[in-house]
Amino acid sequence: MSQPGNPANSSTSNSSIPVSEAYWSLVDKADRKFSKIRDLPYYERNSYDAYFHKAFKVYTQLWKFQQENRQKLVEVGLKRWEIGEIASRIAQLYFGQYMRTSEASYLSESYVFYEAIMTREYFKDGLFQDVSLANKQLRFLSRFLMVCLVLNRREMVHQLVNQLKMLLDECKRTFQETDFREWKLVVQEIMKFLKADTAFMNIRPFRYSVVLEPHPDSLTPVPSTVTTRCLRLQDAILSSYNHNEVKFSELTLDTFRMIQSLEWEPSGSFYRPNNRSGQNGGTGPSRSNFSQDIVDPTLPSNPRKSILYRPSVTHFLAVLATICEEMASDGVLLIYLSAAGSGNNFLSSPAGTDLGCESINNAEDIDKTKSPCSQVEGGYKGLQSRCLSFGTRGKGGLSCIYPSDLVPFTRRPFLLVIDSDGSEAFETIHGAEKGEPAAMLLSPSATSHAVATDYSRHGSLFTLFLTAPLHAFCLLLGISGSDVEMDTFSKAENVLSSSLSEWGQLLVTSESLDQVWAQILNDPFIRRLLLRFIFCRSVLTLYVPTLGKKEYVPRCVPSLPSVVDPTTATLQSVVMKIANILGVSRSFVFSENLLLSEN
Repeated sequence: MSQPGNPANSSTSNSSIPVSEAYWSLVDKADRKFSKIRDLPYYERNSYDAYFHKAFKVYTQLWKFQQENRQKLVEVGLKRWEIGEIASRIAQLYFGQYMRTSEASYLSESYVFYEAIMTREYFKDGLFQDVSLANKQLRFLSRFLMVCLVLNRREMVHQLVNQLKMLLDECKRTFQETDFREWKLVVQEIMKFLKADTAFMNIRPFRYSVVLEPHPDSLTPVPSTVTTRCLRLQDAILSSYNHNEVKFSELTLDTFRMIQSLEWEPSGSFYRPNNRSGQNGGTGPSRSNFSQDIVDPTLPSNPRKSILYRPSVTHFLAVLATICEEMASDGVLLIYLSAAGSGNNFLSSPAGTDLGCESINNAEDIDKTKSPCSQVEGGYKGLQSRCLSFGTRGKGGLSCIYPSDLVPFTRRPFLLVIDSDGSEAFETIHGAEKGEPAAMLLSPSATSHAVATDYSRHGSLFTLFLTAPLHAFCLLLGISGSDVEMDTFSKAENVLSSSLSEWGQLLVTSESLDQVWAQILNDPFIRRLLLRFIFCRSVLTLYVPTLGKKEYVPRCVPSLPSVVDPTTATLQSVVMKIANILGVSRSFVFSENLLLSEN
């Protein structure tokens, strides 16, 4: 196993303390550090970095100590599963640090340690004699599964799922079945997750691949005559909560897709054969060149992401406030929220306090023309009456995120992506900002039966358009992976890819491009999201079941230049080409002039 860092000298050769006593003292110290870092909330990011390095240092010392004194420790009772437990903790530290920093090297190191645990079978001895040891192995497989999912190591994912199922079956036969009911649900979750994420998965990665897409250095920049600001995507908050949505542990399918779409594909490794295996010999796992090759030094770092699973409003706001406080002057924040909309027939503050506009506007000493209620079309009441529900029914405002919750944070630039039937409520933020106009991509506010996708099977169609647009196009038309030849799909993908690049050129050179978009379009992740949004809007505008129905079409605020309107010949021709390639052109309505020119 690789040495995790440069450890301090942990040798006790010059000490009279018995080896076993020194070892268990280190174990106790490491356990306390691990518990501390595990319980730290996302919004204490600076504290987490400090505690991570402290915990990592202790585990480095512990790992080296057990390597140097392995024989003596085995003689006094050290078990193989205890060595595996140390390696597992180190892997968990790496993965936790990846989730907070988005640095791919941490993810790859986590994989290396988990793979070594599996290869060396640290938890195998006495597995079916001790129920607690069986649970350790199940937890290890589940954690390794998560790492492999995010790293897109699909062959290993399927191998681990098979191991998990076989181990669970054996445990139910050996021990009391009631002890493993929760694990049965875990298996069901991962099977459901993989089924939803399988179609077309081997054709194109969700991550930004410079093999398939323009290198950021080759993108046409927004002219300096249009904007003097060039903001980069620094942070993202990703959260989804929908009834019966596909998820594995605390990672929902929609969030999983968004995580990957905001990262670089590691060195084009998607196309490399998956031939890595554990290293034999030595006293621990070996890095090989896997972790070194995962990062392309010519690319910027991944934007940091905070993944919030069913957050309370207070937790969400605390994370948002921390990120805004730490954001660099040239940074922009992406906020992705996917949840069902919820409406109220009366005005009330989310916190239940009396902060309604009626009480403000009725006060005689307040100038109504300067009230925030009069500055937004529809009034402050419009901001408060609709929200996104991130919890079960009955919690009221405590589990709801209102548009007005976000207004105080518009002192910083952010891109808001709302995937909800209540998305239109967030348009009222426009004009109420406190310093920085917000950019918004809003999903359709209604879903007809013709475009509905079952959250329990596929996740959100709008999010899929933003992360895998051609996959979403096929899902909309009822086309499955088995229905399309690889060459046909690749042809359609090439048409879409080249068209998105052309649309990007049209956008950045348009004289009517709003400053809000101009200042963030040089960021490759944001540009790609916006171009995919334009494709989604064009498809749903021209799609027969939703033709002429604005509520079924996504919206963006501020509006984009007319050169990328869905009805322009440029955009219609792209949708037509893709529809013709896939044999579904009759599902769309195109302009007569376009049809004549095509014929």
